[in-house]
Amino acid sequence: MSIARRVTVRRLLGTGAASLTLCAASVAAASGAFASTGTPGGDGWKSGGQYQPGTGAGTETGTDRCQFSLDGAHFYDSVRVDDQNLKPTEDGKIHVKVRAAGDASTCTASLASYLAHGASFGTSGEQVFVDFDSVTVKPGQTDTLDIAVPDAGCFAQIDLYRGAVKFDGKLDAKDGFVHGDLPKGPDRPVIKDKLIAAWNGGTKDCTVTEQPPSSPPAGGGSSPSPSASTPSEPSKPSEPSASASESTSPSPSASESESSTPTPSASESTSAPAPTPNGGGGDLAETGADSNTPLIAGGAAALLAGGAAIVVATRRRKALRG
Repeated sequence: MSIARRVTVRRLLGTGAASLTLCAASVAAASGAFASTGTPGGDGWKSGGQYQPGTGAGTETGTDRCQFSLDGAHFYDSVRVDDQNLKPTEDGKIHVKVRAAGDASTCTASLASYLAHGASFGTSGEQVFVDFDSVTVKPGQTDTLDIAVPDAGCFAQIDLYRGAVKFDGKLDAKDGFVHGDLPKGPDRPVIKDKLIAAWNGGTKDCTVTEQPPSSPPAGGGSSPSPSASTPSEPSKPSEPSASASESTSPSPSASESESSTPTPSASESTSAPAPTPNGGGGDLAETGADSNTPLIAGGAAALLAGGAAIVVATRRRKALRG
């Protein structure tokens, strides 16, 4: 082996030894850190990530856990409270059966319904309280949550939650319930960590009562006014009124009848003009003979006959002289 190769091998062996030394030091430091804290992180967590009753700070209480059923036969820790699974019965209410879980000493649950302004909690705005029910059951007992719900299609929210707080906004009510604020989307959820199941949905806002239609406006083209249909004086054209210009049928002078200053053509569109003494009508030219024509013709004939007689007499006088 050449001298150059021997030097290269020695350098590689030295680098490997240094790396092993650093790794050993790192492992020792990590072991010391775990030893100083007692146990590594995550120790004591139960599978499934659920909190379990323990003996930590505070007073130990029995587990408050309910189970629910929509058919009265099959119970679950949670059920869907949407418009597809909750079916109102003949009394107009929905019903959810409640019982205490096998390891629970007692169980309290509530069900509430609200009208909303949108189909999601983020668009729901300040909700309108509809109905509420709460039950407390002990092992071996079963009870039912019964509430009315908004009409189908209305923006609504339904909440199933632990506890007996009535979130209706009536904080000063003296009815034996503990009251809380109304839910308001998107920034005021009220149930928070006690929520078991919830639903938001709907297609229309039912929080505002529809107003009755207002009375029809006065005037318009539904019926003509008396001044437009019947002239007050048969011999004179009637003046057009504002309602007449709107109610008469379309004509070439319709645009003129809507102007601020009526014109004669607007008067003609609303009523027939009275006859004139000479038989003419309005702006039309008068043609043909009238009652004075025979007198004028007779006078002209008399003048012509007189002139002819004078001519004849003059010729006779000239003939006699010659």
